[in-house]
Amino acid sequence: MKPNVMMALGLLIIGNVFSALYDVSIKWLPEETNAATFVLLRQLTSILMLLPFWIMLGRPKSSHNKLHFVRANIGAFGALLLVVGLMSLPLATVSSLFYSAPLMIMFMGAIFLKEKITPVQSICGLLGFIGIVIILRPSEMNLFGVLVLAAAMTFAINQLLLKKLSADESPIITLVMYNLLGIPLAMVFAAYQGISGLSWTLLGIAVASNLFLLLYQWLCVLAYRRAMASEVAVAEYTGLVFCVLFGWLWFGEWLDGLSWIGAGFIVLPSILLPWLFAGVSKRQVIARIGQFYPSHRRT
Repeated sequence: MKPNVMMALGLLIIGNVFSALYDVSIKWLPEETNAATFVLLRQLTSILMLLPFWIMLGRPKSSHNKLHFVRANIGAFGALLLVVGLMSLPLATVSSLFYSAPLMIMFMGAIFLKEKITPVQSICGLLGFIGIVIILRPSEMNLFGVLVLAAAMTFAINQLLLKKLSADESPIITLVMYNLLGIPLAMVFAAYQGISGLSWTLLGIAVASNLFLLLYQWLCVLAYRRAMASEVAVAEYTGLVFCVLFGWLWFGEWLDGLSWIGAGFIVLPSILLPWLFAGVSKRQVIARIGQFYPSHRRT
């Protein structure tokens, strides 16, 4: 595996620890708080947290303001959907649904960015999709599950849009623009839903969640600039493991047997298959697959 890909994978795995902690922080929101109030407060506090770093780094500017505007508003909308889902569903369930995003990243990267998907990546994607269906159990889906899937789509789109940014653009300006330009839309959401539950507790949670989310976003910016989206998207699945672990530690939530099977379909292929098929050609990959499924080999 190329060093730049290994570095990108490591950055994403570390980033997903902070992503899971962000999800945990939302589960601690006071009952009287609504999703729009939290999203708006989070956007505002994020700017206050980022400004000192932006000034220290010489106030860097961007030449991609339109792209940042699109990413910011897609992100604000997706954030609202995800917060609603986290406030309504168990952490492990939301995480399982949200980790359909790496599949979306992989295949949208191939469609819109013309990135090549290898046979191994295709197998990982297919098995990951099967795992998500097992965990999801479509017969039990509700509106909140659909909202989380929509949030996953917005996340995938924004990750791919990172590839359109200049490689020399400072990550700090990317984060500043992402949070700053999303504030007007967050204000519209808050005006519609109504401001409620403002408190020091909510402010503290907003600051903590911002810290986790900004660290995750920063690591994502670094990772997706170092490798193709299809090469590293599978590393996003590690966040599911962290979410299940934190859900068990802090909320007493645990996956049942069938959900563990689904999680295995999601996580294990991305770990084992690249190692199993390392350094082999497409023809050799197909031949090796035939060894595991002899009934499908040609006679």
